[in-house]
Amino acid sequence: MTDHSIDPTGAGDITLGLDTFGDVTNDAEGRPLTHGETIRGLVEEGVLADHVGLDHFAIGEHHTETMPLSAADIVLAAVASRTSHIRLGSAVTVISSDDPVRVFQRYATLDGVSGGRAEVILGRGSSTESFPIFGYDLNDYEELFEEKLDLFAELLREKPVTWSGNTRPSLDGLSIYPHSESGAIPTWVGVGGSPQSVVRTAKYGFSLMLAIIGGDTARFAPFSQLFQQALEKFGQPRRPVGVHAPGHVAATDEQAVEE
Repeated sequence: MTDHSIDPTGAGDITLGLDTFGDVTNDAEGRPLTHGETIRGLVEEGVLADHVGLDHFAIGEHHTETMPLSAADIVLAAVASRTSHIRLGSAVTVISSDDPVRVFQRYATLDGVSGGRAEVILGRGSSTESFPIFGYDLNDYEELFEEKLDLFAELLREKPVTWSGNTRPSLDGLSIYPHSESGAIPTWVGVGGSPQSVVRTAKYGFSLMLAIIGGDTARFAPFSQLFQQALEKFGQPRRPVGVHAPGHVAATDEQAVEE
């Protein structure tokens, strides 16, 4: 997957990166790699991405035999220890079935390890295998996402948090540590095509990541305009828009097009 981020402020900045779900692949003899080999390969992929000058490297959360990346932040910390430039994040973190406090703490820790290079993309996820693993009911799908997104927005302020909801215990003036290097971890919300989700992302002041898994990419263009309009309506500063889309890498452009 490729990750393109565009700065809408007028500066015209475009950043390029790689997203991966950590799929298990085969070796030269056709033998499926072990989960450990797959994870170590991801570390090398992140190091190579930094070496060739890419801006971002992100790992999606999954909990399956063919995509065993259930702890992306640990893999990203390993990449951080061997890199110096590339920004490191999730693509996505399934916030609905996780604890927002622990997500914040893990990525604030990654931010410290990497010297301020951590980012996080929050999302519902394109699959739901994490819900039964952690004891969540899919009937609560909407409420889980809305409440946990709301709490994460409060945690990003890095001030004592008072919050209450139905999906986790309340917080009463509690401080959450560690603090990040920059004072605010760059946070995106992965949106798959819902205008309501675009507006909600703007409401919380997060950046927008358009998760294009398939179909015509042109249909996502109006969401960028809607996002900027919603930011203005909510009195939020302008935020970048990212595009997550399938990509193919080969030795040359010609070879990639042919394949």
